[in-house]
Amino acid sequence: MGVRLLVLAVLSVALMVVDARFTLLKPVRSQMSLVLMESYTVTDLPERLWQGVASQFGSRTELIAENEKLKTEALLLQGRLQKLAALTEQNVRLRELLNSSALVNEKVEVAELIGIDPNPFTHRILINKGERDGVVLGQPVLDARGLMGQVVELMPYTSRVLLLTDSTHSIPVQVNRNGLRAIASGTGNPERLELRHVADTADIKEGDLLVSSGLGQRFPAGYPVATVKEVIHDSGQPFAIVRAVPTAAMNRSRYVLLVFTDSRTPEERAAEAAKAQEAADGQAAPAAAAAVPGAVPAPAAAPGNRAATPAAAATHGGTTTSGNPAAPAPAHGSAPATHSGAAGSHGASAPAHTGITPAAPARTGTTPAAPARTGATPPAAAPAATPARPAGTSATPARGNPPAAQERQ
Repeated sequence: MGVRLLVLAVLSVALMVVDARFTLLKPVRSQMSLVLMESYTVTDLPERLWQGVASQFGSRTELIAENEKLKTEALLLQGRLQKLAALTEQNVRLRELLNSSALVNEKVEVAELIGIDPNPFTHRILINKGERDGVVLGQPVLDARGLMGQVVELMPYTSRVLLLTDSTHSIPVQVNRNGLRAIASGTGNPERLELRHVADTADIKEGDLLVSSGLGQRFPAGYPVATVKEVIHDSGQPFAIVRAVPTAAMNRSRYVLLVFTDSRTPEERAAEAAKAQEAADGQAAPAAAAAVPGAVPAPAAAPGNRAATPAAAATHGGTTTSGNPAAPAPAHGSAPATHSGAAGSHGASAPAHTGITPAAPARTGTTPAAPARTGATPPAAAPAATPARPAGTSATPARGNPPAAQERQ
């Protein structure tokens, strides 16, 4: 009997050493959890029955009071939700401008607490969601008030969660008021956390809310962690003593939330954001190309302007050919009429103007007037008009004819 007891004791010690130092027994433990799952259900059955009986025999007055309280809280939460919706939309727009692929709303799943670690120096709980439900190691866990801890051990249908107040756990936080970063560590007391290595001159005071900073990419940013309860400044110490109270109900929460955060690396998120930006640019390019034909009517007036330009050049060219310094005074369109009037009133000048007149219609009528204008430009045409000027007949009638030109205008 004594030998058998000694063998069993040695075997037990060997199993504990192997389980603590190595991972050989991890598959065995996972399979044992399937058997123990039924024992958890059986042991929890009396409490469930008691809760069912108590809920059935609750007084009507308590139910009415609770209903009124819940209505008031729902109204307040709806008011906050309206403001949160606007802030969420604004945050989404800003993140799109920054090409950020971070999630605004994380996916969560409800789990129930089914066991507590009996070791008083270890703060761990057991929940009824495991690897078959998509739970992963390091997954954040929170309750209705704030962060509680993270998953540290996986089994097929259950998981173990290490609470924030465990002496081996730390989480990066920041002060919600001013963004001051710090590390909140567990103390072994379920009602207290401590901030490590906070400078004595740091801007932190009692009542400040500590939220998760998101550093390390283990816990999502922005979730409440604790509230500063006490700040002790010692002039002889380089760091202040900061104590905080967890916002989550570590010893009272029965239902918890498993947060499914984005597990991609920063490089993968940046690559996917670049691909999304390229896709958006590709969709915007056809839309911009389709909008271009609507602006075509503006250049349509260009041919008319180009057609009018040779006519103006031809008219102006006719004025230059005549060599009359008084011609620029009237409009360009009336210059040929003035010259024709001058040719009719003086017979000496008529032959000279008759030689030039056939070129004028060619210049003013069509665009091919350029060759005709070049043919009329030689000095031979200039001497034909020059002899009329000394006689004093060509210039004088031109000055006297502006009324006729004005009537034609």
